[in-house]
Amino acid sequence: MNNSPHPLSPKLLEVKHLKMHFPIRSGFLRRIKGYVRAVDDVSFAVREGETLSLVGESGCGKTTTGRCILRAYEPTSGDIYYQKADGTTVNLAALDRRELNPYRKEIRMIFQDPFSSLNPRMNVLDIVGEPLLVNAGLKGAKLEDRVAELLLKVGLRPEYMRRYPHAFSGGERQRIGIARALSLNPRLVVCDEAVSALDVSVRAQILNLLQDLQRDFNLTYLFIAHDLSVVEYISDRVAVMYVGKLVELAETEKLYLRPRHPYTEALLSAVPNPDPRLRNRRKEIVLEGDVADPSRPPSGCYFHPRCQYAQARCSQEEPELRDLGDEHFVACHFAEQLSLAGVPYE
Repeated sequence: MNNSPHPLSPKLLEVKHLKMHFPIRSGFLRRIKGYVRAVDDVSFAVREGETLSLVGESGCGKTTTGRCILRAYEPTSGDIYYQKADGTTVNLAALDRRELNPYRKEIRMIFQDPFSSLNPRMNVLDIVGEPLLVNAGLKGAKLEDRVAELLLKVGLRPEYMRRYPHAFSGGERQRIGIARALSLNPRLVVCDEAVSALDVSVRAQILNLLQDLQRDFNLTYLFIAHDLSVVEYISDRVAVMYVGKLVELAETEKLYLRPRHPYTEALLSAVPNPDPRLRNRRKEIVLEGDVADPSRPPSGCYFHPRCQYAQARCSQEEPELRDLGDEHFVACHFAEQLSLAGVPYE
């Protein structure tokens, strides 16, 4: 577990009431018949120098949230406040594409699939050097020197820069992707399932590399993942999403030891524990029913049809994300009354 929270650090990024609704079109004229609420009124902040993880089941909207922050998607509504190096704040959601260009250097992304995210027709020098060529005008020996430096930082040999992606393993390809993301000295890196496509033995190497780079380059991470064991290791804080909404946000240790939302409890119950002495202290919670349809979400709390603690109020009134103290935010009507099981420790 990453035990270096930054409670007094300034907010590098603050997302307020972010929504991303994709239109559903049908018929010959492709008229809009409805919307998929991929991200539905999400708010959170990322402090400078920390790792905030977004977790949840596939389709919960965590990757869409990351792409909205990068403005790869145009958000339906909401604000994305980014603190510049001089201390002033800019709303990225209000900028046009030309105005966004300076900030694209400072906010970069590491993609999930190390195979499809690299152009097979470009060698490593071209892949890592392209942002430097386009944004900094580096060419020739200066470009090669900078690429060589980046490759060394991510654990690859500089002489590999003439090779093409097919010559590398999955872990090495991800290191190339990390070098590309670091090429312009970013301040915020969105890691979109950065280790989920890798072998378990390689994941630990990449996670350790990300932590080393965070320390060396003073990076801030928005870490998107579904593997809660990985999240526990790398995160300072964790935000849990369900069907486009944020249901819980807290420091990692607090959330793992004492979750306050029933959905978080269910997720944590599935985390394998390697210690046989602790393995039988909890029972995995199997949620009944299907994940809510984001195009036709239920009334009230989106989780109530699958929640074993649901009451009549849950189906009628949508819970607000509120602070229970110590910056532990929960969207549950009965969070104070419930005693939920976390991950057991000695």
